[in-house]
Amino acid sequence: MTKFRGPVSCSTLAGDAVRNATGEDLGEIEDVMVDLDTGRIAYAVLSFGGIVGMGDKLFAIPWEALQISRDEHKFILDVSKDMLKKAPCFDKDNWPDTSDPEWNIRTRNYWRKAV
Repeated sequence: MTKFRGPVSCSTLAGDAVRNATGEDLGEIEDVMVDLDTGRIAYAVLSFGGIVGMGDKLFAIPWEALQISRDEHKFILDVSKDMLKKAPCFDKDNWPDTSDPEWNIRTRNYWRKAV
């Protein structure tokens, strides 16, 4: 298993586990979204729930809400499963309009309060 060191491709992160601080499985990184205006990572798309990829809910997690466990090649999101279940979500066939300022504010405000 490759450890996180220096710059890595976004595709390297897809599929990486996300756990909370107590070690509970919160899903995996589905994708990483880049803000083309700033060149910075806007958020990670977390896939949670469902069975074998079916029925998964997707969550836009602000990049700064994630901690990286370099040695274990996983991410830490310090929220409970219940908090995640209440978070704004979408499904793979109905992505939000991420250019909508209201969506961005609502999503960022939720995560600012959660973590």
